[in-house]
Amino acid sequence: MLTLDELRLDWKKVTESITGFVKGMVAGSRTNGVVLGLSGGIDSTVTAYLAVRALGADRVFGLIMPDSRVTPQEDVEDARGVADELGISYWERDIADIVNAFAKSEFFDPEDKVAVGNLRARIRMSLLYYVANSRNLLVAGTGDRSEILIGYFTKYGDGGVDFLPIGDLYKTQVRWLGEWLGVPEKIVGKPSSPQLWRGHRAEEELGIPYERIDLILHAIFDLRMGHDEVRRMFGADVDRVLEMHARTAHKRTMPPVARVRL
Repeated sequence: MLTLDELRLDWKKVTESITGFVKGMVAGSRTNGVVLGLSGGIDSTVTAYLAVRALGADRVFGLIMPDSRVTPQEDVEDARGVADELGISYWERDIADIVNAFAKSEFFDPEDKVAVGNLRARIRMSLLYYVANSRNLLVAGTGDRSEILIGYFTKYGDGGVDFLPIGDLYKTQVRWLGEWLGVPEKIVGKPSSPQLWRGHRAEEELGIPYERIDLILHAIFDLRMGHDEVRRMFGADVDRVLEMHARTAHKRTMPPVARVRL
């Protein structure tokens, strides 16, 4: 039986690898640094800690973008606390009025929580790229490997970034790295909460705890175990994870192009 201990890594080496990657991305693009969204959650916080280690606080800019109707004030305060702790400049903007501007359209359906939630993610992406363009920065994504492999992100929303510093780490590993980096315990242990609608919790929506998802993904994509063997260990959850991966394949590729041969 697989255990979570198999996912433990040398966090010092992981940190050196990621910070080197961040430095290389910024140097290669001839930009001034990075901008990233700060949500008060583990992924954005760990990404911010790594970016500051790589570039220094003066080259990292944060955006805190709550929708006051659905974002808990606690998350906003945690995001501010991260920025203050790291000494980075940040801009805070309630996006509720921007969502309201879309709500004036005749096609807007306030009851479609997924569509409205994805709209919030895409508004945040647009603001990140405005700042990136105006300040010559790269948008540092905050997605982890678990979210990428099961497609648990908004296409052209939080998936719309220039690079992914923690994109090769499972959610469980991001939490462990956060502990090693000195991220506040309150954030390390906070449930994953995209907050695209009120009360939004990742594991409630997914129906499987991240620790279990991570082991299934590790067995399939790292150990290359057969699906039947993985099913014997994790049961029907394996088919659920495989279905999420297959259904969201379009999120992990460029748009298909119709090839014309004349």
